[in-house]
Amino acid sequence: MSLKPPVSDQDHIQGNKDAIIELVEYGDYQCPYCGDFYYVVKALQQHFGDNLKFVFRNFPLEMHPDALHAAIASEIAAKYDQFWSMHDKLYEHQNALSDTHLIAYAQQLGIDKQDFESDFSHKQITSKIDSDIESGLRSGVNGTPSVYINGQKYNGDYEFDALRDYLTKLL
Repeated sequence: MSLKPPVSDQDHIQGNKDAIIELVEYGDYQCPYCGDFYYVVKALQQHFGDNLKFVFRNFPLEMHPDALHAAIASEIAAKYDQFWSMHDKLYEHQNALSDTHLIAYAQQLGIDKQDFESDFSHKQITSKIDSDIESGLRSGVNGTPSVYINGQKYNGDYEFDALRDYLTKLL
């Protein structure tokens, strides 16, 4: 399966936008496998440097009761240019994703509590998540994390060594 739609300026992109390798993750902040994969991505970014562009798209699963609110928190943070800081905080504190925790994380990032709370049901925020979910469904996502490398679904092992070896062949 291929990535639909392709990566655009509407996405959250980390790293060199012109990198040879484009890794897109559909993730759920409460998914334990995504939590493990977070650290694999960090190691890949360290290893590949400017050769790797990382893109994150929200795909909160219904089975994880705090995942949708965590995704909303990340998109609110994006409004304040803090998406990646919130993304990292959510994965690094994956067992503390209650609304109270999300408000505290936002405040730690300098986002006013009232602004954060008023943004929580804002249509622009929720429509971005809906768009990510829709693109995941169109791309064949059936669980998290789901990874697309240079536009194609990756079905290999998600361990660092396996991904490093696979990505090295693309250079």
